[in-house]
Amino acid sequence: AYRTIQRTTTEESPFSLAYGYEAMIPVEIGASSLRRSVYEQNQNDVLLRIELDFLEERREQSQLQIASYQQYTARHYNSKVKSRHFEVSDLVLLRVLPNNKEHGVGVFGPSWEGPYIIDDVLRPGTYKLARIGEQKIEHAWNAEQLRHYYQ
Repeated sequence: AYRTIQRTTTEESPFSLAYGYEAMIPVEIGASSLRRSVYEQNQNDVLLRIELDFLEERREQSQLQIASYQQYTARHYNSKVKSRHFEVSDLVLLRVLPNNKEHGVGVFGPSWEGPYIIDDVLRPGTYKLARIGEQKIEHAWNAEQLRHYYQ
């Protein structure tokens, strides 16, 4: 709760990025520690001024580290994502969402329903559906909720 743990994204603690130096937690103040026993006021003031001079540079370095970490995370996520592209008139199955499941079937109910026909492509990944031989379904569906239907 003291914000003293070094974060993976910034490689700094939030406290040190905000104030320019590492925090001393209350446990260290109450009990004697090496950090407190070798403390010299004059030397500490000089070191604090030096640290404050480099604070902006440390923040910029943290921004670069955050950008690098975000790129790494995006690459990892994108390598696992399975893109689904559908064309008009493709047959698809629709995922049964928890609010649409039949009451009382539990885990033994179907996970997919259909088949449906892709009626319109609104934008990549967003589709309008229609029941086979019936009217259109009024709202759009994301490709994550659809799966190709093979006869």
